[in-house]
Amino acid sequence: MIEVDGSQKSGSGTILRLSVALAAILRQPLHIYNIRQNRPQPGLRPQHLEAVLTAAKICEAQLKGATLNSRELWFTPKDVKGGKFEAEIGTAGSIPMLIMTVLPICIFAKNTVQLRISKGGTDVSNSPTTNYLRNVFLPVLKRMGINAAITVHKYGYYPKGMGEVTLEVEPCGELQPLRLEEFGVLKAINGVSVCTFLADRKVAERQAAAANNYLNAKGLAADIQIVNDRSNPLQKGSSLVLWAETDKDAILGADAIGELKKTSEAVGKEAAEKLCMEISAKATVDVHLADMLVPYIALAKGRSTYLTRTLSDHLETNIWLAQTFLGVKFKVEKINGLYKVEKVG
Repeated sequence: MIEVDGSQKSGSGTILRLSVALAAILRQPLHIYNIRQNRPQPGLRPQHLEAVLTAAKICEAQLKGATLNSRELWFTPKDVKGGKFEAEIGTAGSIPMLIMTVLPICIFAKNTVQLRISKGGTDVSNSPTTNYLRNVFLPVLKRMGINAAITVHKYGYYPKGMGEVTLEVEPCGELQPLRLEEFGVLKAINGVSVCTFLADRKVAERQAAAANNYLNAKGLAADIQIVNDRSNPLQKGSSLVLWAETDKDAILGADAIGELKKTSEAVGKEAAEKLCMEISAKATVDVHLADMLVPYIALAKGRSTYLTRTLSDHLETNIWLAQTFLGVKFKVEKINGLYKVEKVG
């Protein structure tokens, strides 16, 4: 049985999510304790619990300790067969975080996995937005041979959530290595600006305009799609994602979320500022993608490498877990102001 102390490193939900995913892939029983020990409300919150329950459905796992606020969990996985599944968060808990828990498991299923996730947050704080996953994360994974798609049926925001998406993942026999060693030349910047039941205030347009005003001052410009959404009458909200692509296949993303007392202009500027930090650093993945890619390059054969501007807690935690579970070796070194993350072949 694999034993994991959830208070180590970041002491956050990322340890739970990745431990469950890797245990399912390895078909090894997992015992994890001190779950989310370093968070203000330790233990399994609704979104973490639903992620565990969904992962268990997909790999037919036996569970013990899977209750709200539990700080200890036993997870004994079986086969990953594929098929249709449903998950319901029931709060504004992050749908993208649930997806990041189960996606690594789904790629090793024998058949296609279709997962419908309801009553959650598509675009909430402390989580990537759904459109970040669709336009940054999944396109990079596609280069590794992973075919996955996310369809948004309803956008969901804090505090009610009520968002709904479908994740569809095809089986992947063998993951290809990822080598993003040069920034290259910037080719294009694109974006998606969404607002739900806020079209009368031109929120999506104002977010996009503010982002482009900031980018224009830096000699840049973005082609931003405007989405005046009406999918969720129970929860108004907005978000903006921007991404830059280079001729060396780098995709750098940044997003921002609308909140009460936060202007649309502030949302647009925030996303643009974040993206400009990535571009000016000449990283090959942004700070969030850097930690999200770790399990995939750990599972891929051969050497993978990329450059990021920050060595975050989540990045260090995910490397530690990948090395612990899979016995692979990572090397991180600082070169010309950037961190080179390399999974040794």
